Amino acid sequence: MKIYLERILLVLLFTACTNKKHKETEASNDSVAVYLTLANNDSVPIKKRFIYNSRAYDIIVERETDSLQTTQLFKVANRYYNLGDFPRYKKTTETIIKTTGSNRDTVNLAKAYVYLGDYYYKAQINDSAFYNYLKAEKIYKKLDDNINLGGVYITMARVKGFAYDYVGSELLITQALTLLRDSDDKQKIYEAYTILGYISNELKDYPKALEAHNKALELVNQYNLNNEFHQRAASLNNIGNVYQNENRNLEAIQQFEKALAEENLKGSRPDLYAIIIDNIAYSKLKLKDYKQLPNLFFEALKIRDSLNLTSSIIFSKIRISEYFSQINDTVNAKKYAFEALKDSKESLVSTDILQALKRSIKVDRKQTQKYTEEYLRIDDSVQQAERKIKDKFARIQFETEEISLQKDKLAEQNRNLLLFFVGTVMIGLLLFVIRTQRAKNRELMLKQAQQKANEDIYNLMLAQQNNIEEGRIKEKKRIAQELHDGVLSRLFGARLNLDSLNKVDGGDAMEKRNNYLTELKNIEQDIREISHDLNREKFVLINNFLAILNNLLEEQAANFEPEVETNIDENIPWDKINNTLKINLYRITQEALQNVNKYAQATKIKVSLLSDGNNITLEVTDNGLGFAVDKKSKGIGLQNMVSRAEECDGKLDIKSKKGKGTTISISFPTQSKPNTEQSQATIEPVIA
Repeated sequence: MKIYLERILLVLLFTACTNKKHKETEASNDSVAVYLTLANNDSVPIKKRFIYNSRAYDIIVERETDSLQTTQLFKVANRYYNLGDFPRYKKTTETIIKTTGSNRDTVNLAKAYVYLGDYYYKAQINDSAFYNYLKAEKIYKKLDDNINLGGVYITMARVKGFAYDYVGSELLITQALTLLRDSDDKQKIYEAYTILGYISNELKDYPKALEAHNKALELVNQYNLNNEFHQRAASLNNIGNVYQNENRNLEAIQQFEKALAEENLKGSRPDLYAIIIDNIAYSKLKLKDYKQLPNLFFEALKIRDSLNLTSSIIFSKIRISEYFSQINDTVNAKKYAFEALKDSKESLVSTDILQALKRSIKVDRKQTQKYTEEYLRIDDSVQQAERKIKDKFARIQFETEEISLQKDKLAEQNRNLLLFFVGTVMIGLLLFVIRTQRAKNRELMLKQAQQKANEDIYNLMLAQQNNIEEGRIKEKKRIAQELHDGVLSRLFGARLNLDSLNKVDGGDAMEKRNNYLTELKNIEQDIREISHDLNREKFVLINNFLAILNNLLEEQAANFEPEVETNIDENIPWDKINNTLKINLYRITQEALQNVNKYAQATKIKVSLLSDGNNITLEVTDNGLGFAVDKKSKGIGLQNMVSRAEECDGKLDIKSKKGKGTTISISFPTQSKPNTEQSQATIEPVIA
């Protein structure tokens, strides 16, 4: 049954191709119009028509690109198509695509893609045809041109039908009919119903096939569609073909005879006439009505031979062979079966070869195995080819949609970029002022926050100093009491006794003086111990900053998981370091620890505070996740560290790699320059 596809679609193809002639606009008086008119005149010799059309093309392409040029190029393409010069038809169509593409003439660009698809369809390069129809489809969708979109779906369905993708073809035809339902283009609707009828027939859905072909026939009768191409006869033949497949041969013959009654059918459409009489003959053969047989078969064969319709010739010979088999004429049955096989192998059309082999298997029993093996081999390759072409259609459609989506996305991105650029230019000055003001406000707020933080630390240190001062006062009172009540009383007593002994001589007086000297030594030792206590108090005062810092580190170790290791140089002269530097050291350490807690996921932290005499170096190291140092941080923590380091003439160095932890190192000179911005810090007393 697949062989019927060519015959049915040839009717549509012939109609569509010839329609190109009848959609031409009236010629003007210029030279191009004259050449185009002559090229379209059937009474002019073919060679001259080629020459006239080529001259028109040469003149048109030399002119500047405009809508008239595009219209005339389409006319040139139509004439090349009608003359059968398909290479020049393709060249002209590609010229149109180039000019309309550069001018963004999407309407004519879509039409040109359809023309190029027709070229590949004619050349039986179905994947390229489908690809160009897809391009046209995308444009018509964007233009919301349902009429032309429906027409493209019809051509795409035809391509899929030739590739035996009946399901895909039926889906496209259904879409086409949906779009064309209310259209005035009844010719397109007729073509859609005709293809739908063919597909349903091939899928053995005979009721649906009859319904579709009857709707096509109704359109022909109602709107008198293209009588010169005998579309009524074609529809009647299609209906008869469905009846024939259902083995309703009497009803089939009735439809064929109605078609045959069309006026001047044989003269204007000999190809269709041959199809109809061949179908009549075959239905009669099925009914064993041999009155007009084999004459009808041979008449159809003769017409097809004169038209050089190779596939139809093979089909006729297969049916003639079947006729002779039925009347037991095995010689002629073999003759025509073998001729069909020979012709099919010369044509290299796989479907024709399969039909001929199938017939040869039936007439030549001796070679059955040979023909069967060949049939199975070719049938397998045909099925593989069908699967490949179906997959290729799907891949082309998918890739085209992907490209279209990418183009749409890129276009949207470009559009958004343009809008952003225009908006930026329009409000640039305003944004600049706002951002400048915000920056100033942010800087002021940051300074205020830093000032408050410094004040908090200063107050904390002051409170700590007050606590120590209270302890110092208590200790002084204790020492004063001891000096007054103990040491001074003993000194006073020893002095009086020594004075009294100065007036006495003798051994007893000597012994007493020695005892009092010993007492003076004891008093000296007590004074020395008090002095040592005072030195220890000074050490406590000196290490006041260290107490605050150690308190921070102890809180870190107590409240968070990472193990904290410290290495603080005991020789740093904190009493000589100004408060601003100590505040910044404390804040930087605090910020570094917070960053570890928030982001690093570390298990160990090492805090080092060392001095080389001229510089104090703070180093905080963790074994956490690390981060990309070159990537700009969105937070202000690191920025604050940099700011605090700069405030005290320090240098900040951050080393980190993902997965290898982080090391923050800040080096400060012990004698930093005074900071004019932090005036409060510069006038504060030194806190040790």
